[in-house]
Amino acid sequence: MKTIVQMTRRGLAVLSLGAFAVLAQPFSAAEAQVKEAKDVRVVFVTHGQANDVYWTIVKNGMQEAAKALGVTVEYQAPETFDVVRMARMIEAATASKPDGLVVSIPDAAALKQPIENAKAAGIPVIVIDSGEDQVNEWGLDLFVGGGSEYDNGVRAGKMMGEAGVKQGLCVNHEVGNVSLDRRCEGFGKGLEESGGKATVVSVTMDPTDASRRVDAAISTNPDATGILTLGPTVAAPILKMLEDRGTVDKFKLATFDLSPEVLDAVDQGKMMFAIDNQQFLMGYYPVVFLTAKAMYHTFPPQAVRTGPAFIMQKDAAAVRDLSKAGFR
Repeated sequence: MKTIVQMTRRGLAVLSLGAFAVLAQPFSAAEAQVKEAKDVRVVFVTHGQANDVYWTIVKNGMQEAAKALGVTVEYQAPETFDVVRMARMIEAATASKPDGLVVSIPDAAALKQPIENAKAAGIPVIVIDSGEDQVNEWGLDLFVGGGSEYDNGVRAGKMMGEAGVKQGLCVNHEVGNVSLDRRCEGFGKGLEESGGKATVVSVTMDPTDASRRVDAAISTNPDATGILTLGPTVAAPILKMLEDRGTVDKFKLATFDLSPEVLDAVDQGKMMFAIDNQQFLMGYYPVVFLTAKAMYHTFPPQAVRTGPAFIMQKDAAAVRDLSKAGFR
């Protein structure tokens, strides 16, 4: 495992630094650089909740890129899903005049003004995870993230429908987050193609609360045989609840995003699949791109896709160690 992790870090670092070296030719570093790496500072402000492992991996990617390139990075997020608090964090980040700002946009109406103000202040803005539509609409610089959340949900619904699910539950831990809402919307559409339907179950990130609400939804929807969660922090307690009751075999389970527990379940056949948007790269790539922009005035011309990858039973064991190390 140590060798795999070291190779991953080294490979990404060599790729990034090698690209910089090519960009600098045929001039010397001193002649080509607008700014030295040690003087570059990039700030992330996301909506990720403190106990959500998804955003921990984004942060890990950010930190690994910073180590490889020798730049300074900062990561900020509200403790709970709070777009008002997030807007204030973006305003504070803008006032600190970083070389680049990286944001997620779960609520366009609430975050439009502070993000546009950052761009107006001359700060390059990269959007990750959610808010791709706002990049062009607001004149921002780049989107880095997985494919359409709606399309990913549709594919999940189709796969469950093909497995015989007619009634599915979409467990949403951040109702109001546009990306997660779109996942559930797509899931319902995918089930419709085989004559099924989906019900959205609103939960919180608290494992006891999530389990209780899903249990109630199962009682209310006795024909439900499929459960799609939108993150591993919620998937794990629901899986445990079903295992404890001996009913896990009655449901087709799947989730967005990975964790070691989720991958164990996929490997053991207790979950159908997990959808990986490879969020480590959502943390890594923006640091590389914004550093290149600050040092060499170079930048990708279009959105950079990090996913999705649908992890099935045959793939789960190979990915599990990387998930434990905080890379997947």
